[in-house]
Amino acid sequence: MPDLTPRALPQTIDDTLALLADADYVAGRALATVLFLSLRMRRPLFLEGEAGVGKTEIAKVLASALGRRLIRLQCYEGLDVSSAVYEWNYAAQMIEIRMEEAAGSVERDAMERNVFSEKYLIRRPVLEALSGEPGQAPVFLIDELDRTDEAFEAFLLEILSDYQVTVPELGTIRAAEPPIVVITTNRTREIHDALKRRCLYHWVDYPDAERELEIVYRKVPQANRRLSEEVVRFVQQLRGMDLFKAPGVAETIDWAGALTELDKVALDPETVSDTIGVLLKYQDDIARIEQGEGRRILDEVKSELSAAE
Repeated sequence: MPDLTPRALPQTIDDTLALLADADYVAGRALATVLFLSLRMRRPLFLEGEAGVGKTEIAKVLASALGRRLIRLQCYEGLDVSSAVYEWNYAAQMIEIRMEEAAGSVERDAMERNVFSEKYLIRRPVLEALSGEPGQAPVFLIDELDRTDEAFEAFLLEILSDYQVTVPELGTIRAAEPPIVVITTNRTREIHDALKRRCLYHWVDYPDAERELEIVYRKVPQANRRLSEEVVRFVQQLRGMDLFKAPGVAETIDWAGALTELDKVALDPETVSDTIGVLLKYQDDIARIEQGEGRRILDEVKSELSAAE
């Protein structure tokens, strides 16, 4: 069980950097600055970037570090109010109605008030996010917003404006304290400016080699140091190629972990070929690496590390 003892918000940018580092998230100062301002100003944080660069992880780390609940709304095409906000437990309501009828209750207004009460309300992520107590507001992750349609985006804009939602049968439910909102998008489509204006924005890019190596050291501490260096340099070179999908940081970590499970202490052509499916997820990209590009990159990596010694 995660520790849900609420902790104080960071008071400086350096505190924010330390908070992230304590949770093994290696962040640059620009990200720490916008995160600090988001917390201080109580503005949603809008994170944009390629898949696998660590956008979702920021919300998870933030919830863990601050001792808050993490409520995640995973977006997808066709997401509607009943899935995102609330719905009624219709089966339980029907049972209650049958029981009241069997008991001889015929007062329609009283029956309606009973079945449309909190007891039968199923809270979905949006409503859950508005239910935090002062000082204990949850971290509300709206993940991959670009997968939804513009109608849901407009609805979300209304929610983020006033942090309230209206349930016709119960009235308006307002947040006692606004949640800490983190919105992510992989930029498969543009998000409307009206929503972006309510947020603080940050582009999460691929890390440079130094930072990515530090990430691997933290996430896969059991990996051989030389192997970690070779993995990071290999991945950095791959990202410079015209691939259908460049590997993200998550894939780098997975690859280092997989190679460690195989007791590897360094890369070789056969190992790269056998495990490339951990790193790349499209056959055209894999075929290109296996047709000679992988060996070329590996030779360059080995040469660079030897020259640096």
